[in-house]
Amino acid sequence: MNRALTPAERSAASERIAAAAERLPAFGRARTVALFCSLADEPDTGAVLRRWSDAKRLAVPRVEGETMRFCRYDPAAMRPGAFGIEEPGPEAETCDPAEIDLVLVPGVAFSPDGRRLGRGRGYYDRYLAQAGVRAVKIGVCFAHQLTEEVPAEPHDVRMDGVIAG
Repeated sequence: MNRALTPAERSAASERIAAAAERLPAFGRARTVALFCSLADEPDTGAVLRRWSDAKRLAVPRVEGETMRFCRYDPAAMRPGAFGIEEPGPEAETCDPAEIDLVLVPGVAFSPDGRRLGRGRGYYDRYLAQAGVRAVKIGVCFAHQLTEEVPAEPHDVRMDGVIAG
């Protein structure tokens, strides 16, 4: 269904999500914001990476085997990585999980109470379950991905909020 969105619909929804994120008190307080480099079927983060990099320290994920780390965002250091997703190169500065104040998390589906269905590999759940993670966790998705029922496993990390554009 996400791929059925026209480029204009995806862009408009992505901008609604970004605007809602910018209105969050957690965003205003955040020094370091972690977010994802989007796939074609996810809300587009390209514009916010450019816009927010002037005001915030940004971190984006890099996958190393079964581990995901957030690294400082530097547009010049980005390259295709795991699963064809843009990610920082190995020389990028890794962010300590305790330094991240706000994290925007993609998903296949979310419930209003913060349950998240990911893509099944568990990268975000393992990262967010680490000791030291104190970030406010906000799920982001298109409006049709918000649903009352999302299956949850004991290891799934619940979001503190969800933005559906």
